[in-house]
Amino acid sequence: MKIFSGRANRPLAENIARVAGVKLGECDIRNFSDGEIWVKYTENIRGSDVYIIQPTHPPAENLLELLLLIDAAKRSSARRVCAVIPYFGYARQDRKDQPRVSISAKLVANLITTAGADRVLTMDLHAPQIQGFFDIPFDHLYSSAVFIPYFRDLKIPNLSIASPDVGGLKLARAYAKRLSADLILIDKRRPSPNAVEVMNIVGAVKDRNILIVDDLIDTAGTFTSAVTALKEAGANLIYGACTHPILSGKAMERVNSSDITKLVVTDTVPSKNSDKIDIRSVARIFSEAIIRTHNNESISSLFDIDKDKL
Repeated sequence: MKIFSGRANRPLAENIARVAGVKLGECDIRNFSDGEIWVKYTENIRGSDVYIIQPTHPPAENLLELLLLIDAAKRSSARRVCAVIPYFGYARQDRKDQPRVSISAKLVANLITTAGADRVLTMDLHAPQIQGFFDIPFDHLYSSAVFIPYFRDLKIPNLSIASPDVGGLKLARAYAKRLSADLILIDKRRPSPNAVEVMNIVGAVKDRNILIVDDLIDTAGTFTSAVTALKEAGANLIYGACTHPILSGKAMERVNSSDITKLVVTDTVPSKNSDKIDIRSVARIFSEAIIRTHNNESISSLFDIDKDKL
């Protein structure tokens, strides 16, 4: 078993390798003057199980770098190549919801498969059905194994779990069940891309402590609008749990100026430091999944936060 890393999130790869008890493999990744990417494995990987850790958040070079690393591994006679993608980018376009648009999630799935990956390992897809876009084994891990113990230890009284939109309702319901909390739904309307307008809150909010759960925060428009709406409805402390802190544009400014008490995120992508953000590592989850995959053992216990699932 050999674990390698692209340049998108090397600290996470180093932590995964350390927990797995192996040395992070050596590979040389460079850019030509015009920006073209060049990759080379500087150690023998013939006959090895190769695990390539590379999230595909922007810029698009992160995705291209992953594809080149997979291709180089296959051409170096690796026995099996597993693409470990902590954050699967381009997942928000998973269907043709308007005329003349690309289904980027399917395109990326095809690219990864064509490059030569034998298996994909990722965490908290934006749309779980994307697993069906792949014709190779696909393992979907959940950050709830990190978040639920964290918030359970806080012992927050009068806790309610909020979903910032209808799409996250199943996730919020699972958290509410495990944390013995009430459930709140925020009905949002999006007048234009990356713009959000909160319309209605379904559920009791006044004098409650709220935990907003979501898979990713990009511009933080949806998240901070939800915080504002909940606060205006009489909520006390408001927490957030987000797997992928993309935090693009003015997201950090919005989070820091919001009424959020604490936003807890993972290290699937590099995150900026803030007094309001607490970063929890998912290295142990990925390490355990890699080891079990290498040993042909079941990793189903790492899939979900509950037996009866979402």
